[in-house]
Amino acid sequence: MPPEAIFLVEREVKLLFPTAAAARAAVLALGAAPAHARRLQDDSLYDLPDEMLRHKGCIVRLRTERWSGGPETTTLTVKGPVQPGEMKVREEHETRVEKGDAVARAFDVLGLRPWFRYQKYREEFSADGVIVAIDETPVGTYVELEGGEQAIHAMTAALGCSPADFIVDSYYRLFMKRRHEFGLRGDHMLFGPT
Repeated sequence: MPPEAIFLVEREVKLLFPTAAAARAAVLALGAAPAHARRLQDDSLYDLPDEMLRHKGCIVRLRTERWSGGPETTTLTVKGPVQPGEMKVREEHETRVEKGDAVARAFDVLGLRPWFRYQKYREEFSADGVIVAIDETPVGTYVELEGGEQAIHAMTAALGCSPADFIVDSYYRLFMKRRHEFGLRGDHMLFGPT
């Protein structure tokens, strides 16, 4: 992602896979090209004390990515409400920031507070107009497909799944649904003690 701001309409779905190895084998069998190496993503969602952004269905996210043996990067993302449909579709504004700590302090001054933090290991591939992300989370492995509607349907079928398998829940909702199944305690989806 270039350092300039990006605006787009995001269209995505998640598919549940039994393991990261199974997901990787399925994605590679399709001839998907590696796009970004596996790295830890540590995300914090921010809101005002009255939860105005959540009530509007909007997200303000600060993401720190830690690459093995590489640099640490921070990205600020603002997402609008999800539009009705079988896929998750929403407006998205995103930009890389030089100093994540400074942005977090600015949020604090503005009254924005982190309300949910979640981690995942993500590896990305590109295939037939779709960004394919393998997300290893504390509540399971998901393949996230992002792209055009027809391309997502084609990739879903190629992976042996159907629209009935679409998951459009956020990681917050998935965490709330599955945390007890994975023996997780606390209010955040983190690897290790929470």
